[in-house]
Amino acid sequence: MNSHIDPVLVPVLEQSRLQPLRLGGRSLLPIVQGGMGVGVSAHRLAGSVAALGGVGTISSVDLRRHHPDLMARTEGAAAHAGHEAEGKALIDAANLEALGREIKAARELSQGRGLLAINIMRAVAEYAASVKKALECGIDAVVVGAGLPLDLPDLAQDHPQALLVPILSDARGVQLIVKKWERKKRLPDAIVIEHPRLAGGHLGAAKVQDLDDPRFDFENVIPAVLEFLKKAGIEREIPIIAAGGVRSYEDIARLQALGAAGVQLGTPFAVTQECDAHPEFKRVLAEARDEDMVEFTSVAGLPARGVKTQWLQSYLKAEPRLQEKAHAKSRCTKVFDCLAQCGLRDGLPGWGQFCIDHQLAAALRGEVKKGLFFRGKGALPFGSQIRSVRELMDRLLTPAGGTPVAALAQDIAAVPA
Repeated sequence: MNSHIDPVLVPVLEQSRLQPLRLGGRSLLPIVQGGMGVGVSAHRLAGSVAALGGVGTISSVDLRRHHPDLMARTEGAAAHAGHEAEGKALIDAANLEALGREIKAARELSQGRGLLAINIMRAVAEYAASVKKALECGIDAVVVGAGLPLDLPDLAQDHPQALLVPILSDARGVQLIVKKWERKKRLPDAIVIEHPRLAGGHLGAAKVQDLDDPRFDFENVIPAVLEFLKKAGIEREIPIIAAGGVRSYEDIARLQALGAAGVQLGTPFAVTQECDAHPEFKRVLAEARDEDMVEFTSVAGLPARGVKTQWLQSYLKAEPRLQEKAHAKSRCTKVFDCLAQCGLRDGLPGWGQFCIDHQLAAALRGEVKKGLFFRGKGALPFGSQIRSVRELMDRLLTPAGGTPVAALAQDIAAVPA
């Protein structure tokens, strides 16, 4: 199996006694960077993670926001009533073009190391088009959450080398996906098990009240999934990646001891120097504590977790009144129709009543008073500091009390010749 790890980190991984993640014929660091939209994890973050030997993930949602020419091209798309279809087509085309650009730029940054993935929410309207575009652009892996991607093997049938990775939260979901995919002559190349009590953003539970259900605990899910895979005779073919609340070497070691092959982290990567979001976005996440977090129902109809900022507090206060008045609109005010089902546009009772693209884009730009800032639970590896991806990788591969390679390198450089 070929190693795709930065040579500097190869001995670090060996000394850590953590097992590499073996995926797609590659030996990788057991660290996957989670996909974060809108635009939070684009080419700079994903390419930097892959360059070190991890799995770098681009989020497919609304990537045009990183490209001024594409934003200019779609400006005013929602202005003319009666031409909504043309406006939506313009925005969708711009986002697919941006997706291609981001994959190409991430590939150049990665220098042939690691693995590049695209995260595509099953709940978005352009899910199928995004999957096909990413595959055409040569993405290594397609990761799908926020819904069951039962049709992913069909969409990827012309790209047998591409890795297909669903995000699930319990053993029942795993069994359903594996059985459905087997009928299509495909198996997941890996499965991300995401803990809804710990993760950020959209969460894999039916409702907010279910987030603390013990059936989602890694100690219950991972052994149950491995037992199912063993009985099916495929336990060696599908690595399990644990996601949610991972913050340290000790967390990774504990999860590997449970049977996970690797871990996925979102928030710690969102506050790195290489993250594609505005510095203020990173500051809000880095300074937030668990008591600053709140769970609510997203406009996508899924439980979500974010920082209780000024906008989110105001929204939650007004939410009961907004939901009482919820009704189907004649059109999406932005003509983007980013979600297949939208609580605001479709007037769905109990679902969120705000424009998620608008609020997440404000967060991306660092607009603290207007943005929606998704974040996972748990203190971050460097507290409120914004550090590099390399430093984060070093920290995650180093036991408590050990000296990370980056720190050793700085000490050596400081010694007079």
